Amino acid sequence: MRRFAASFGSLVADRRATVDAVTAAPTPLQPIDLTDDARVAEVLDLAVRVGEVLLASGTSAIDTATQVKFIAATYGLAQCDVDVTYNSIVVSAHRGPLIPPAGTMRIVHYRSMDFTRLAAADRLTRRIRLEAITPAQAHAALDAIVSAPHPYNRWVATLGWAGLAAAVAVLLGGGPLIVAVSFLTTVVIDRVNRALNRFGLPYFFQQMMGGLIAAAPATALYMVQDHLGVVIRPSQIIAAGVVVLLSGLSLVGSVQDAITGAPITAAARFFEVVMMTGGIIAGVALSLRVASALGADLPVLSNAAQPDLTQLPVKVIAGALASMFYALACYAERRALTAAGLGGAAGLLFFVLAQSAGIGPVISSAIAATVIGFAGGLMARRALTPPLVVAVAGITPLLPGLSLYRGLYAMLNDEVIIGLTALLGAFGIGCALAAGVTLGEWGARTLRRPPRMRRNTTLRRPRFGRRSVVMSDSVADSVTPKVS
Repeated sequence: MRRFAASFGSLVADRRATVDAVTAAPTPLQPIDLTDDARVAEVLDLAVRVGEVLLASGTSAIDTATQVKFIAATYGLAQCDVDVTYNSIVVSAHRGPLIPPAGTMRIVHYRSMDFTRLAAADRLTRRIRLEAITPAQAHAALDAIVSAPHPYNRWVATLGWAGLAAAVAVLLGGGPLIVAVSFLTTVVIDRVNRALNRFGLPYFFQQMMGGLIAAAPATALYMVQDHLGVVIRPSQIIAAGVVVLLSGLSLVGSVQDAITGAPITAAARFFEVVMMTGGIIAGVALSLRVASALGADLPVLSNAAQPDLTQLPVKVIAGALASMFYALACYAERRALTAAGLGGAAGLLFFVLAQSAGIGPVISSAIAATVIGFAGGLMARRALTPPLVVAVAGITPLLPGLSLYRGLYAMLNDEVIIGLTALLGAFGIGCALAAGVTLGEWGARTLRRPPRMRRNTTLRRPRFGRRSVVMSDSVADSVTPKVS
């Protein structure tokens, strides 16, 4: 019991980690001359570039704006207005009634789920506060973060996506053959889409190609299963591929923006999710139409059976592996892989238990996602990584790939009511997952007792002189960081 109390205390006590590092408008440790346009521009550029990395990695608009304000306030620009939209960051710094405000803008031209870069940028924010590094040093550190190569070879990421598909196939009840086919199909999807991306093909058509490839092997194996002497359930292979394609979309960020008060960004992100999901549906539908023209009518899908508690250990392990493989595919740091796996295992455990109790899939998904968000917020302090890594990886095994395919298949077979019901169910599950993660993260942040900054002899309260900043011998102990 003492060990459990000690472990739980280490999670919720005053251990400082990335999730707890950001404060709002702190006392500036290194104030700058507001009349020096060059210095002000240097600080604003640093703040907006850090925000660019966060926004490109899927961080919500509110959290991105908080980080940008924090960096600017740390260097003395406490009165800043920050506007973060879908692909732009605008910052305006108020410098007093007699000096024109300074502003900058950054357009985010890319989207990259690079969890290593995200964690490094988040730690740089904490380092700026704790070590009081100069803007030039922070710029150099950020340049190194942005230009650094991925920590793993690209083939390792491909194997991560393939491992995710194999683990999802296990969750769907697939046997060794289904798992192997899902693994190989995803390898092909990843390599083909990577080649298409080099030619600049829009992402919608890449998703469409992924859906086409996901359904083709399942249909081909179903046509020759009698000759091979095996039994194939094409829905398991297709659904595993659909989950992999869905996992790359910013579902969590879009719902978080809607909940936390950024409706414009939420609408833009959500429209992107809908369009990319439409690409997946179009690819799968095209493949099924071609199969039907060749005389391969896939079996009618029945409603999913209630989970069997005897399979609980297998599903929990498969959920943990799926989350770990997703984090690996997104270049997460090694210490974050364990946190992602634990989050996925906890989510699957509560999801299966909730469904076994007769709770519907939407509410079960919300419960599981809340647990994932809560556990992710706590474990992120131990792994020193943003909670977004654990949250997004943890909900990946719960994405509604099978419901999406069931609805599409019914629509293609003129069962409009059944199809719309399944598609709306998939939509509800997706929103429940994202909302549950947001609620869980809020609970983790609320549980934690706010820490005070520890005394550090390297930090000194600044005192203005005529031309330079003179440092005194004391450190402010009363600054209480606010959770971002």
